Amino acid sequence: MQYSRPELPVHGRDQDRPIRRHHSASYYAHRVKESLTTRVSKLICSIFLGLLAIVGLITFILWLSLRPHRPRIFLNDFSVPALGQGGGGGGPENAHINFRVTARNSNQGIGIYYDASQVTVYYREKSVGGYQVLTPFYQQPKNSTLFASTLSGSSLTMTESQWKQMLNDRSRGPVTFRLELTSTIRFKISSWNSKHHRMHANCPVGLGQDGMLLPVYMDKRCPVYFY
Repeated sequence: MQYSRPELPVHGRDQDRPIRRHHSASYYAHRVKESLTTRVSKLICSIFLGLLAIVGLITFILWLSLRPHRPRIFLNDFSVPALGQGGGGGGPENAHINFRVTARNSNQGIGIYYDASQVTVYYREKSVGGYQVLTPFYQQPKNSTLFASTLSGSSLTMTESQWKQMLNDRSRGPVTFRLELTSTIRFKISSWNSKHHRMHANCPVGLGQDGMLLPVYMDKRCPVYFY
C-alpha cells in the first residue's frame, strides 16, 4: 500500500510583504475635509466657552456692585437723667429716656424706602417705652438718617417696680437696657423697587451712675437681621 505525502504550503517572499493599498484622490480630499471640520468645530466651541465665561464674569461683577447691603445702625446716645439723681429724682412719672440712633445707607446707587419704623426700649426684656415714626421716608445712597426722640408721658410705660429695680442696679453697677429698631424697608435700584423686607436691629445699652451712656456703648454698631 502506498501513502501519498501531504504537500506543505510554500511561503514565498512576495506573500510575506504587506499589501499596499492605493487610495484615490477623493479619499484624501474627504479625510482633509473631516480634519478641517473637526478643527473648526473645536474652534467654535472654544470661542463659545470663552464668551460664556466672559459673560458670567461680567454678570457676577454687576451682581456684586448692585447687590443691596443692609442699613448700618449705630447707637449714638442714650440717657435716663433721673437715674443720676438716685431716689431724689422722683418716680417713673418724672423720668424720661433720651436716645439717638443713626441708620446709614452704605450702598452706592441704591436708595432705601422706610415705609414704617418703630423704636422700642426694653429693660430686663420688658418694654418700658416706644416711639413710632409715622411718616415714611426715602434715604438717598451714601446717606445717614437720625432717629432721635425723648420718651416721656404716655410713650414711657415704666412701672414703679421697674424703676426701683433700675435704682437697685445703679447702686451695683451699670444699668442695662436694649434698644430695638424695627422697620419695613424696600431697596430702590434705578427704576426698580425690591420687595418689602422686615429689618430688625438690636442695640445693647449700658448706663453709668449718672444715667448717661457709658463710652463703651457710644457709636457702637448694632446687629441687623432681616426676617
